[in-house]
Amino acid sequence: MDFDYAHYMLTEGRKGKENPSDSSSPSREAYRKQLAETFNMNRTRILAFKNKPPTPTEAIPNEFSSAAHQVKSAKPRRHIPQKKVFDTIANSLTQLDIIMQTSERTLDAPDLVDDYYLNLLDWGSSNVLSIALGSTVYLWDASDGNTSELVTIDEESGPVTSVKWAPDGRHIAVGLNNSEVQLWDSTANRLLRTLRGGHGSRVGALDWNNHVLTTGGMDGQIINNDVRVRAHIVETYQGHHQEVCGLKWSASGQQLASGGNDNLLHIWDRSMASSNAPTQWLHRLEEHTAAVKALAWCPFQGNLLASGGGGGDRCIKFWNTHTGACLNSVDTGSQVCALLWNKNERELLSSHGFTHNQLTLWKYPSMVKIAELTGHTSRVLFMAQSPDGCTVASAAGDETLRFWNVFGTPEVAKPAPKTTSEPFAHLNRIR
Repeated sequence: MDFDYAHYMLTEGRKGKENPSDSSSPSREAYRKQLAETFNMNRTRILAFKNKPPTPTEAIPNEFSSAAHQVKSAKPRRHIPQKKVFDTIANSLTQLDIIMQTSERTLDAPDLVDDYYLNLLDWGSSNVLSIALGSTVYLWDASDGNTSELVTIDEESGPVTSVKWAPDGRHIAVGLNNSEVQLWDSTANRLLRTLRGGHGSRVGALDWNNHVLTTGGMDGQIINNDVRVRAHIVETYQGHHQEVCGLKWSASGQQLASGGNDNLLHIWDRSMASSNAPTQWLHRLEEHTAAVKALAWCPFQGNLLASGGGGGDRCIKFWNTHTGACLNSVDTGSQVCALLWNKNERELLSSHGFTHNQLTLWKYPSMVKIAELTGHTSRVLFMAQSPDGCTVASAAGDETLRFWNVFGTPEVAKPAPKTTSEPFAHLNRIR
C-alpha cells in the first residue's frame, strides 16, 4: 500500500519488446536510490546468504556444503520441499504431483542488470558459478561458498553483457557492452586476450564448441572465433537482422541454434560453414512471435531442440533439427526466459517473466506440470545447472540468486545381482 513505491514500479515503461525502460536520468537514479534506502532494498553484500527458508520436514541433501558428505546405506530419495501438492492424472494412467517449491538458499546479487537479451550467469565444469553484476564479474565456488572478483570493467567498456565458461572449467569468456570479448584464466586471475573487430555493438550471447568461441551481438552477427590463433574470426553466420540473444551448440558440436529479437530461430550446420563467405542456415524457423532467447538441446535425443519465446509469444516449442519440423508447442502463459533439461530424467525446466516470475518443471513429452518453483519477485532471466546436473541456480531482476534442488540426485547403477549358487556347489557331485 506504499503509493510512492507503487507509482515508481508502475511507471518504468518498457524497453523494446521484452525489457522495461533502462533510461535513467540523474534525478531518476537519485530517486531510485532514495527509494532503495527507504525500503531497505540496498544490498551491499555480494553473493551473501539471505535469511534461510523454513526448515523442511525432511532433511535435504546439500550439494554446496563444505562438510564431507555422509555415506548413507540407503539410496537418497528425490525430495522437493512442498507447500501444496495437487494430484493430477496424465493420460488417465500416470499420477503426477504439481508441487509448489521454495528455493534451498538465496544469495544477494545487487546491480544485476534486468535485461532479457543478456546472458549473465553460468556454472562451469569446475563447480564455480560466474555472475555479472553491473560491470563486475564475480566467481562463487559452490564447493566452499567462497566469493572472488574476477574483473571490473571500466565505464567506457561496460557493463558486462555475457559470461560463458569454456569446457575446461578454468577459462571464461566475458562479453562487453563495447563489442569486445575478453578471455580470462580464472585460476590465475589473468586476462589472456581480447577479441576485437568482430561486432559493432554489445555481445550478449556466447557459447563454446571446444576451442571455438561463438559470439552473438546486437548487430545481428554471429561469429566463430578460434581462440588459439591470432586471426580469431574463422566463420560468420548472417541471418538475424536484430540482436542475437540466444546461442547453443548441440552436444555433438555439429549444429548451432541461434535466437534473436527478430523472432527468428536458426539452425546452422558446421559442415556447411565457409571461411570465405557468410554461412547459409540449415533451417530458418519463423513460428515464434516474440524474441527467442531460451534454447536447450535435449541430452537424450541429439536432434531435439527446445526453444522459448518472449512476452508476445510465451510458447515452448520442440524441433526436429534434422528436418526443421515443429514437434510440439505449449503456451506457458508468460514470457519464457530460459530452459534447462534434466540430465537424468525426461524433464524440462523453464523460467519465466511477466507475470508470475516462476520456474516450472515439465514432464516430457506429455508437458504435464510437475512443479512450480516460486520465490522470485521479478522475472527469472537466467538459469544455470550444476556440473552433476542436480542443482539449478536462477537469477532474477529482484537482484537475488536462488538455488533449487529440483532435479534430485542421479540414480546410481545397481550392481548386477549375484547368481544364487547351488547348495554344496564346492563339493564333487555324486554321479
